[in-house]
Amino acid sequence: MRSDLVSEPGDTNRPNEDFAGVGLPASGQGGCVIVLDGVTPPRGETGCLHSVPWFTARLGGALTELTVSGRDLTLPEVLSRAIARTAEAHAGTCDLSHPRTPQATVTLARWAADAVEYLVLSDSALLLKAPDGTVTPVLDDRLARLPRSALATDALVDANLRNKEGGFFTAAAEPAVAARAVTGTVPRGEVRALAALTDGATRWTEKFREGDWTALFDIVEKEGARSLLDRVRELETADSEQRAFLRRSKTHDDATVVYVEL
Repeated sequence: MRSDLVSEPGDTNRPNEDFAGVGLPASGQGGCVIVLDGVTPPRGETGCLHSVPWFTARLGGALTELTVSGRDLTLPEVLSRAIARTAEAHAGTCDLSHPRTPQATVTLARWAADAVEYLVLSDSALLLKAPDGTVTPVLDDRLARLPRSALATDALVDANLRNKEGGFFTAAAEPAVAARAVTGTVPRGEVRALAALTDGATRWTEKFREGDWTALFDIVEKEGARSLLDRVRELETADSEQRAFLRRSKTHDDATVVYVEL
């Protein structure tokens, strides 16, 4: 197995809210990839004493342990238990019912000798490359399908869309949200390599339209994860004044890429 992992903050003066990890069980059989993108809350009350990096570190740690050791658990069960464990860590001090309580997108992939399992919740991405070169994106596109008018204000999102039916879902404090994730299993022989990316890295395809998912995967595979992030940063800087592509989005976002060749 060969892996490549790069993660960097969008602003060097702020902590990176992403989490990334590659887990390999002591048995040497199989492994997993975990990528979280912490949701930066709008300014104001969140009901929580803790930061988003605090949350993603704890949720990511729980997911790593459970994904590697809990081979008898499905990935939704792994996510559900990890959310519950993280919630228990601060339920006594924080209002976990607040719509802006710390939360994150989730991308999980786990492989064994016979299969590759996956789970995607919210707008990070998982790309699976077959032996014939075909790249299949696994996406939770509920947020992207919402009309722009529905996302006009943070208050509107909080009240009607965030972790609501008809809106979009993230990993926050409610374990049941794990059932809303996009999940599946493919034979191990049909996956030669995979890449998990937060939306700060997928901007190359999703916002700047520089190439499709296959072209993005080729950059990561042939030039490395660092090369993709460098290209994204160049595009962001060039668009910082015109805002032709980023519009209301921040100029630079936390960006993470994990590549694994099975």
